[in-house]
Amino acid sequence: MIVEDHPVARAGLAELLGAAEGIELVGAAGGGSEALELARSTPADVVLMDLSMPEMGGIEATRRLMELPDPPRVVVLTAFADRERILGALDAGAVGYLLKDAEPAEIFEGIRVAAEGDSPIAPRAARELVDARRERSAVDLTDREREVLGLVADGLPNKLIARELEISEKTVKTHLTSIFNEIGVSDRTQAALWAQRHGMTREDGEGGSAT
Repeated sequence: MIVEDHPVARAGLAELLGAAEGIELVGAAGGGSEALELARSTPADVVLMDLSMPEMGGIEATRRLMELPDPPRVVVLTAFADRERILGALDAGAVGYLLKDAEPAEIFEGIRVAAEGDSPIAPRAARELVDARRERSAVDLTDREREVLGLVADGLPNKLIARELEISEKTVKTHLTSIFNEIGVSDRTQAALWAQRHGMTREDGEGGSAT
């Protein structure tokens, strides 16, 4: 299935995929909401998802597709290669990230790879992921600071963080001051966004209690 809001681009992709060997186009949607409706009535193995769309963008559409009983494998196809979009799409459940300047053969291969259970990632997007991981590993946080940061990313206030970690609120504040200085932010909202972008929430297995 294709999800693309620009009619010309959508028609071009449909024509391109219609001629691809081993790929059957089951539908094309002009936006996220339409994609959800289409996915419920016409299941697809792979969804080729644009990101920048009105009303419901590709990241939110991907997140909602993942809530279906038998969700498709979503491969982003976009013109954007910035880290925030890449991490946002993958966090939402996308398995691949391709760029619109790719050759047709790369798009065909990406669809096939996704259908087989692997993750096609464009080289530029892969570099952003490597850089994000490198930045994350370069940050010198203690295990306790990582725990505190993970709980901040989960939305817990200082009082609940203190209770969770069995420390005082004053100690939590001290840890937060150190964390803000180390990662270069000025408040807990920025810290939470930083932690989410760098995979340091408890869901990622790194923001919780140390083992």
